[in-house]
Amino acid sequence: MAKVLVTGGAGFIGSHIVESLLAEGYEPVIVDIMRTGNRTFVPAGVVLYETDISASNLEEVFEKEKPIYAIHLAAQVDVASSLKDPVGDAGTNIVGTIRLLDCCRKFNVKKIVYSSSCAVYGDAEQDGGGITEDFPIRPLTFYGISKFSPELYIRAYQQLYGLAFTIFRYANVYGPRQTPKGEGGVVPIFIGKLSLGDTPVIYGDGEQTRDFVYVKDVAAANLLALRKGDNEIFNIGCSRPTSVNRLYELISSLLEVHVPPLYYPKRSGDITDSLLNHSKAKQQLGWTPGYDLQAGLRETIDYFRAIQQVL
Repeated sequence: MAKVLVTGGAGFIGSHIVESLLAEGYEPVIVDIMRTGNRTFVPAGVVLYETDISASNLEEVFEKEKPIYAIHLAAQVDVASSLKDPVGDAGTNIVGTIRLLDCCRKFNVKKIVYSSSCAVYGDAEQDGGGITEDFPIRPLTFYGISKFSPELYIRAYQQLYGLAFTIFRYANVYGPRQTPKGEGGVVPIFIGKLSLGDTPVIYGDGEQTRDFVYVKDVAAANLLALRKGDNEIFNIGCSRPTSVNRLYELISSLLEVHVPPLYYPKRSGDITDSLLNHSKAKQQLGWTPGYDLQAGLRETIDYFRAIQQVL
């Protein structure tokens, strides 16, 4: 049974990956500083180390557990926070990744799977086919920079030390267990506000588009990467544009709550349109999204209802 160290494994995306690893017979071990992680997301019997990936004691975890693979999700994921505190953002996302990579090198980890972001592309000019992996890297925010910089370190570690990798650039991930912060946080924000009868805010005119991908589909991609896609970069998205206004309409309809939103000026660093082309992941990993937006939103709303956070 191969042991997989999952950084950020008690968080939104990481906890879904941990569950998928267990279902496929892997032995996950979690490293999570628990700033946004949640103990209730950790399955019974899974070892959890509450430590920072940028701390020196990370090496002790590797020495004790000796993982075969590392799946790296631990990150500072809030764009606004990166603008307020670029040093802290870089400390977690860049320095933390370097420390993790060095542990992987020292303890002979076979492969690392890294969660990057569509934010590395910035406000890319795109045709109907969407953004491919060879598009120019032009991040608009410190967050986008701090998610791309580790990609360069990862590729250097592969060239220098033979550490295999797969890098995923996610679209806007959403689903159960998500908090309002992060790239896809608009989904739980809308669900929470509408279910309480509050008036949600949309920044800009609402016609900006995003590519929303369900968290269980993201987890499936990570499992595939343990066996395939060595030393490659893949976009993980649905390749379907959805405007923020349309997202709002879908959530309103599913909740059967109709409250007109407030429109505020566009925020600094917000991307106008983002659509990822996932054809490379389909060809090389055999990955395609299994959920359309309506099905994913329905499961997400059911989750929030079940834990009595809404309605």
